[in-house]
This record gives sequence, structure tokens and C-alpha cells, in this order.
Amino acid sequence: MMKTRALALSALLATSAFAGAAFAQENPMVGGAPMSPEMNIVENAVNSADHTTLVAAVEAAGLVETLQGEGPFTVFAPTNDAFAALPEGTVDTLLLPENLEMLQQVLTCHVVGANVTSTDLVGMIEADGGTHTIETLGGCMLEATLDGDSVVITDENGTAATVTIADVIQSNGVIHVTDAVFTPAM
Repeated sequence: MMKTRALALSALLATSAFAGAAFAQENPMVGGAPMSPEMNIVENAVNSADHTTLVAAVEAAGLVETLQGEGPFTVFAPTNDAFAALPEGTVDTLLLPENLEMLQQVLTCHVVGANVTSTDLVGMIEADGGTHTIETLGGCMLEATLDGDSVVITDENGTAATVTIADVIQSNGVIHVTDAVFTPAM
């Protein structure tokens, strides 16, 4: 009985923590556009009005082909507003050709080489006593926690991003929209 109640509570928490999560394979709208689970991460991202900066950065970094690949990938996708909140000039500097490696590392700090849904993530946070460490393809170590009904991902520099839209299912993984940009440890 206790185990059943714990599982029910866990399921309720996972559902409430991701109010924007997809149910029954229906994807939420992102940036005013429908997100097709039959399309890959890049194909869907280019349709989101909220992710034009991310798409431009992925193109400049030469990561389009990678993120169109088989995967699976989990992408914590910062919005245009998240990029705009960086110190003035940061995005322009990252997009310079001589900063290609730095741009690639920043972007891959948002990518996990696995399919991690909101239910998976909440389960890992709970199993790890409230904080779960996520290793990204860019070598960044992120910390995932719950803050009330929200999942918060914190990078190595202390930047905390809230998942604002979860479980945008892709043909090659899943996107979780975030409100901040992660950077590698300095």
C-alpha cells in the first residue's frame, strides 16, 4: 500500500511539474508553431519564432547535420529571450568564426545523448534525493532539481534555467524549452 501511494505521488508530481508536457503523443505549440513528432529537432526548431537565435547559432556552429541525426538527443532549448539576457555582445562574439569551438561547446552543453522525458527526469531527481546530475555532450555537468512545480536546471556557473515547456517529442529525441542559456565552467 505504501509503495502504491509513493508511486501515485510520484506520478502526480511528474504531471504537475510539467504542466506543459505532452500527453498521448500530442506536442505542445512552441513559439507559435505546431511541433511534429515526425520531424527532427532542427526541422521543428526552425518553425519556432521563439528559437531563431538558437537556430542561427546551431547553423553557425555547424551542428545542423548532427542534430538532424538519428540521436536520440535531449535538447534544453533556450529561447530568444534567454539569449538576449546574456551580457551585451555575448551572442555576437560567440557567432564570430574564430569562436567556433566555444560556440559549439556552449550549444552542446544543452544536449544530452539520450531521450530524457519529463517523467524520466523527475524520477531521476527523486531517486537521487532531490538533485540529479546530467552530463551533456559538451562536457558540462548540469544539476536538475524541483522547485515547487517546476524543474530547474543549473549549470556549473550557477545559472539556473526553468523548464517552461517540457516533452516536445521529436523523431530523434525530445526538446525541453528553457528560460536561460547554459555555459561551460569558467
